[in-house]
Amino acid sequence: MKKTLACLAAGLLLVTSLSACASRPLPNSSASASNAENAQKLSVVCTNFPEYDFVRQIVGDKADVTMLLKPGAESHTFEPTPQDIITIQNSGLFVYVGGDSDEWVADVLTSMDQSRMTIFKLMDCVDLVEEELVEGMQPEAEAESAGSEAEATPEMDEHVWTSPANAMKIVQKLCDTLCTLDSADQDTFKANTQAYLAQLQKLDDEFRKVVENGKRKEIIVGDRFPFRYFCKEFGLKYYAAFPGCSTDTEADASTVAFLIKKTKEDKIPVVFHIELSNEQMCNSICEATGAKSELLNAVHNVSDSDFKAGVTYLSLMEHNVEVLKEALN
Repeated sequence: MKKTLACLAAGLLLVTSLSACASRPLPNSSASASNAENAQKLSVVCTNFPEYDFVRQIVGDKADVTMLLKPGAESHTFEPTPQDIITIQNSGLFVYVGGDSDEWVADVLTSMDQSRMTIFKLMDCVDLVEEELVEGMQPEAEAESAGSEAEATPEMDEHVWTSPANAMKIVQKLCDTLCTLDSADQDTFKANTQAYLAQLQKLDDEFRKVVENGKRKEIIVGDRFPFRYFCKEFGLKYYAAFPGCSTDTEADASTVAFLIKKTKEDKIPVVFHIELSNEQMCNSICEATGAKSELLNAVHNVSDSDFKAGVTYLSLMEHNVEVLKEALN
């Protein structure tokens, strides 16, 4: 996934001048005490929803947290605007994933003054696994054309947050970093983190109970597959249409036929699609097999209405507990 250089170049030219203007105090300002307090808050900028939600669970109202990815937008095709780049430059902590969806980050950061900001990469927090092509899965067009070069450089799966166990590791390391950056509020951060980790552990236990009590240990996803860490953690076999970071939305006939065949052969009662999907492929499989179509949240992003309603990583994953119970029985 190649980002347009024009966008980055324009943004980088503006960073120095506009960020300086943004941070310059206004003369004769009559700002209130609350405004002064807000100005001193740590600014945290996150690229996508999981990071954003993890951080806000830790900091509460003790920091200003921004999500660059707009609700409803596709994370794998995100391109930063000049204003986004300025926002990153002015942050005290910048949190990003580190995979294909954040391919633009390296160029932006190397052109910035990072002396007053801390960089946090999710993929540095956990043990990584490679993206894989399972039986019947359609490879990305780029990978097919790259040939041996693609085989020589295996791509690590970026969707590290889909496993609650990984989420706990990420949250703890975020807390440690935030405490270093804002020692005055570290007691609040640590207390919030401990409460949140307990909720994440409860979620992990719920998933384990569902899998242990399930009649089958297999799921089918008629969509991209960003659940590599999730399935590895809980010992689930899977079949899907595309790898997790694929930009494809329409599978060829052989891929759809394979998933229909597997759904029938293995008597799969539920076929999944992911959030913000057009659901067409999943619906086609369900129409051909009698299976039920259900959403399995990968928590890349949320719709604008869900964002405004205050959904969280936990609430989205609790939905996954219920639909997984149905799919495995």
